[in-house]
Amino acid sequence: MGNHNSSYTEDSIKSLDWKQHIRLRPGMYIGKLGDGSSKDDGIYVLIKEILDNSIDEHMMGYGKTIKIKVSDDEVKIRDFGRGIPLGKVIDCVSKINTGGKYDSEAFQKSVGLNGVGTKAVNALSSFFKVESFRDGKVKSAEFEYGNIKNDNNINKSDEKNGTYIEFKPDSEIFKNYHFIPEYLEDQLWNYAFLNSGLSISYNSKKIQSKNGLLDLLERKTDIDSIRYPIIHSKGNDIEFAMTHTNQYGEEYFSFVNGQYTTQGGTHQSAFREAIVKTIREFYKKEFDATDIRASICSSISVRIQEPVFESQTKTKLGSNNISSDGQTVRSFVNDFVKKELDNYLHKHSETSDLLLKRILQSERERKEIAGIKKLANQRAKKANLHNKKLRDCRFHLNDKRTDSELKNQTMIFITEGDSASGSITKSRNVETQAVFSLRGKPFNCFGYSKKIVYENEEFNLLQHALNIENGLEELRYNKIIIATDADVDGMHIRLLLLTYFLQFFPDLVKKGHIFILETPLFRVRNKKKTIYCYNNVEKQNAIKSLGNNPEITRFKGLGEISPNEFKEFISDNIKLEPIILREKSKIIDLLTFYMGKNTLERQNFIIDKLRVERDIA
Repeated sequence: MGNHNSSYTEDSIKSLDWKQHIRLRPGMYIGKLGDGSSKDDGIYVLIKEILDNSIDEHMMGYGKTIKIKVSDDEVKIRDFGRGIPLGKVIDCVSKINTGGKYDSEAFQKSVGLNGVGTKAVNALSSFFKVESFRDGKVKSAEFEYGNIKNDNNINKSDEKNGTYIEFKPDSEIFKNYHFIPEYLEDQLWNYAFLNSGLSISYNSKKIQSKNGLLDLLERKTDIDSIRYPIIHSKGNDIEFAMTHTNQYGEEYFSFVNGQYTTQGGTHQSAFREAIVKTIREFYKKEFDATDIRASICSSISVRIQEPVFESQTKTKLGSNNISSDGQTVRSFVNDFVKKELDNYLHKHSETSDLLLKRILQSERERKEIAGIKKLANQRAKKANLHNKKLRDCRFHLNDKRTDSELKNQTMIFITEGDSASGSITKSRNVETQAVFSLRGKPFNCFGYSKKIVYENEEFNLLQHALNIENGLEELRYNKIIIATDADVDGMHIRLLLLTYFLQFFPDLVKKGHIFILETPLFRVRNKKKTIYCYNNVEKQNAIKSLGNNPEITRFKGLGEISPNEFKEFISDNIKLEPIILREKSKIIDLLTFYMGKNTLERQNFIIDKLRVERDIA
């Protein structure tokens, strides 16, 4: 029965002001929150929202330079566009649905169309400052949590035209956040690749590109592993680049109006289709589409009028047409790729020979493992019905009906042994956290072909649990977390798992899905308080703060941490270390060094890095 005392009156209907709404439902505006350990965490979206406005100014022909300074907890961005009209400075950063891009005339193919981005940054920052320099005058204002604190009069200025924004993300909303420089650099390089006349200064580092998507692929591939020179073509409102490599998987970098669409969309689907169609017609052979696209590394960028994205964070394009009365995105991309790629292959017979070789090799490899794949999949299907290794969760990344906030929270812990698996299984959130339990040390698959993924039962079941056999489109968990003990055996298992991912599913690493779970090494407590410490320095500080001989426990393995305690380490305060491939890292060289034959080079490396840890209790 309901509560008869609760009355539903006019007073029950509440209208939140803009700041409250953004702060209450930040996910609607910036996607997920996070602490900065994932590429798509909210703190990077805040930077992007401000930069998008500067980029739009540049695209309209105003301002060739953008300066960015990022420290531990604050961001400063200065562009040299036209500057916000002085009388509207406050409105533009604090009134929802205020902006200069509603009329398609002024910003024909811009990104930030709905006047929300800057306001969201303001509302989600503990400090926010805006300055607009325009024709020898300056107008500035300061805010806290979206509330205005200083509204300064218009003054004279000898600064160049443009806008300066400074903000500190609110640490109450973005808990324990930190910026990862590699993620920021990647983000800024994408802006540079798509805007060849633009120069970005990031913490005094210069980021600039002359050849657009050609430079992008050169940065993303290793010259020794590409099978033929990069094919690059640029037209009106469209540009693509492509090559094939020696690694497994397909890799696409797609953009709309300068926006990196990490989830692809209609333009990426059209591009994949166009490549297959053109290559089949050129060689007059009905190749299997997977053989054509296997090991591809490519990029597509389109500019369209008033793009429709599937969410505010603009990671997936939903538009079917390039303008209200224009052709479809599909035919626009298909026509351009068909013409340009076909012409290129006709003119460069050496490249077309090398491309054919790569396709035939993929076909051979696919047929070689077809038999074993079929058997392994039947085995996995059977096991899936009663997969003892997997304790699944309720929601998944590839669920069509689940909201994006829940999807982003999905994760799977890969653990070793029964005790660790038991602790995590008991303390996890069954809605979004799954557990996959390893029997012991996985097989060292370095130097083996993909056949091993199907022959080795454990690897095959893991592949099925993640649902990545045919690419990342149907990946079931947003975060794949390796949770092993912080001892020698645990480190070895980490390396063996990373070898498996890097060798056969490198996209998982490149797209930022793989993490290491950090768990505390020590527990320091007295009768009143318990402090968990992740290193010796934290332990010393805890001993000092608790005084009088507190009790110190060193956790030797995950199995020693009780389920109640474990809950704390895998819920809101979870500490994750992302696996990041540095630019120009050669996967094969990395794996050869760490997982190949025990070379003198590696032995010397280990001896150099050896540290003797003494407990200074």
